[in-house]
Amino acid sequence: MTTHHADGLGRLSLAGKVAVITGAAGGLGAETARLMAVRGAAVVLAGQTYSRVEALANELRADGHRAHAVDFDLGDEESIRNMIGRAVWTFGQLDILFNNAAEVSPETNQRDMDIQSMDTDVWDRVFRVNVRGTMIACREALPLLLATGDGVIISTSSALAEQGHIVQNAYSTSKAALVQMMRNIAASHGPRGIRANVVAPGLTLTPQVAKIFPAAVKTLVEKETLRNRLGEPADIAELVAFLASDAAANINGQLIVSDGGCGSHVPDIAGYRALGAASAPA
Repeated sequence: MTTHHADGLGRLSLAGKVAVITGAAGGLGAETARLMAVRGAAVVLAGQTYSRVEALANELRADGHRAHAVDFDLGDEESIRNMIGRAVWTFGQLDILFNNAAEVSPETNQRDMDIQSMDTDVWDRVFRVNVRGTMIACREALPLLLATGDGVIISTSSALAEQGHIVQNAYSTSKAALVQMMRNIAASHGPRGIRANVVAPGLTLTPQVAKIFPAAVKTLVEKETLRNRLGEPADIAELVAFLASDAAANINGQLIVSDGGCGSHVPDIAGYRALGAASAPA
């Protein structure tokens, strides 16, 4: 478990804020929940595996933080309404909505290939959860966020929203839709005190990634990064917590990519490195 330090937070502080975090059962969501709690926020942890979000809530409460667990299904409208309502019922307000949950089950991922081989039910399931579910969460949260005068929505997209790929067509297209959704919310509600931004992680070493992606794929991506390792959940949590804070008050309607530089360079930079090494004088 990553250790976070609370000293000298300044405008990074989330004291007095209430945050709803979806997909909080593990990975990016759980790490972000821990960091937001350390920085002073009361956190509502929403996830499909209730035992895991409840365990995390217990962990945070044992450390003196305010936390509440909610059983949650992003594909079910009533479940989304309940999540938002529980936040207000428990903590009296809502200041931050972090839309992190997504359809990333191994079963769906294995069937999410190119368009020619796409099953309609895979496409519909991914969009029902990732796009429709996120829209409903934003719609239900906005009146409460507007009431604070300084509400924040952050959605997890993906570096694949900006890049073509031979697999994960439904997933990447749905994640691109989230970028436009946040821009639209920022445009329509920004003057009324709402900030809506998107974080786009590259391949990040979460437990889910370890389960789904073969070692060869992780190695392939790592070679294309501009650092010596893949990203970790803490890297994304720091970005999300920053965007949720007053330190990011002038950032709205933006997509911020955190992929170790993978998407910033010419294709196959690893191959160019190998060629350079081969031609270097002995």
